[in-house]
Amino acid sequence: MPNLQDQLTAQLLQTKSLPVSPIWLNNFLSTISAAQRNTPIPALTQTALFRLLNSDFRESLTSRSTTILPVEISDTNVQERRLTGTIPVQVLDIEDIGTSAWSQIEAIERVERGEAVRGREIVRTVNVGDDDQDERPAANANASNGPHRVILQDAKGTRIIGIEMKKITGLAIGKMAIGAKLLLRGVIVARGIILLTPESVTVLGGKVEAMDQAWRAGRKERLRQKITET
Repeated sequence: MPNLQDQLTAQLLQTKSLPVSPIWLNNFLSTISAAQRNTPIPALTQTALFRLLNSDFRESLTSRSTTILPVEISDTNVQERRLTGTIPVQVLDIEDIGTSAWSQIEAIERVERGEAVRGREIVRTVNVGDDDQDERPAANANASNGPHRVILQDAKGTRIIGIEMKKITGLAIGKMAIGAKLLLRGVIVARGIILLTPESVTVLGGKVEAMDQAWRAGRKERLRQKITET
């Protein structure tokens, strides 16, 4: 009869392709109550998955040779190759390369000025007496149309750039946090860059809070630097 840790390890690998670190899983189990341990395995697996998606994969996953990026993955001399298997990665950076940096800065500054926000949509408030007193949609600083450029990192810490070749649902600024987790399946790597398509990417979600806060705090300055460098 497999113990609880073995059952969770098998469930997370079979259902989500996540090779969980025994140390991380043991620490997870030490934080849950006796009552939670007696919940059905599918429910306990979901709790563990939530924690995993909000962890740093370098600490929570094992670095199996079949589930990490090849060491030479960023070699620009390799014209094209397809990676086999399923590789879990986390997002370290996301950039909307389909929208100008100035437009993105302006959208951020509209939010900083305190313009009205309804859900994820920024709206301009209209003064009484204007002919048209309806609220009009303004630019949305919390979302992006793409295509997107991302920096991805595997469980061993290897990084690679990815470019969105076709629209991937959930991959957008405002929808995806830094530290969000993806599964790469059979992706093509061309000149050291992963070509991301809906067929090769599964968005699992999640985030790493400290990474996400630091990224948001520095985003406007990075956009300004991009402008000065061009």
